[in-house]
Amino acid sequence: MTVKVVESQQELEDAYKVRKNVFVEEQHVPIEEEIDQFEQDAVHFVMYHEDMPIGAGRFRIIDGIGKVERICVLEESRKLGAGKAIMDSIETYALKNGIQKLKLNAQTHAIPFYEKIGFQVVSDEFMDAGIPHKTMMKNV
Repeated sequence: MTVKVVESQQELEDAYKVRKNVFVEEQHVPIEEEIDQFEQDAVHFVMYHEDMPIGAGRFRIIDGIGKVERICVLEESRKLGAGKAIMDSIETYALKNGIQKLKLNAQTHAIPFYEKIGFQVVSDEFMDAGIPHKTMMKNV
């Protein structure tokens, strides 16, 4: 498995393909909410396994804090360490760019995963795209 910072249109399309599969098809998030106005401002990440895109995520810097967004892995590739590999790549990218605090809005079922890699819940539960979330933060 390899995680890449998106550098080409094909890699971006691969990231979108994974996101659409997970969020739009599997979780029924409306496409207009999934692909939003922040796509142009984000650094995108895509994970490949044997040349097939299996994971994705994006990263933005907002007020000096790294905002981790749209982390997803295809269902058949979960539990293989793919999510952690994507998060490790984003953390490395953040540190290289002088960012030492990360923030994300986690779906509540994913909170244990994020806690294992050092994130802490900092908000009450809220709904986003019809799915319960909590905000989490981490110092890197």
